[in-house]
Amino acid sequence: MRWTKSGKFQVLMVTSRDTGRWIMPKGWTMNGKKPWAAAEIEALEEAGALGYIGHEIIGQYTYKKKMAKGLSVMCEVDVYPMIVERLKRNWKERSERKRKWFSAKGAAKRVSEPELAELLQTLANKPAKQPVIREFLKAS
Repeated sequence: MRWTKSGKFQVLMVTSRDTGRWIMPKGWTMNGKKPWAAAEIEALEEAGALGYIGHEIIGQYTYKKKMAKGLSVMCEVDVYPMIVERLKRNWKERSERKRKWFSAKGAAKRVSEPELAELLQTLANKPAKQPVIREFLKAS
């Protein structure tokens, strides 16, 4: 997330590698890494985003992850807030994804997961007033 110079709140989204739908950077847990540290690594790999990440989740959502051979598994995603300081021009998955800044409402309209859309809608009005984000901003 970021606030523009004019004060507008925005959310960074990336396209999925398989269908090209808009998603938030996310990934699997990593051995030896705290969950927020894994989220920070995924944001760098999937979107080239660098910044400050919070240690408390701002929400959760579930989705069906398509696996090999037509199988799918239900995944629960913890969403950690990250203030993006800068975007790298070259990053690991640059050739596989697009990235774009959206308003929270705009992002909510583009995602397929209803719970994620609801979370993004809650961020549309005064995101800095959300308790976890407010505390995170104070600490960063």
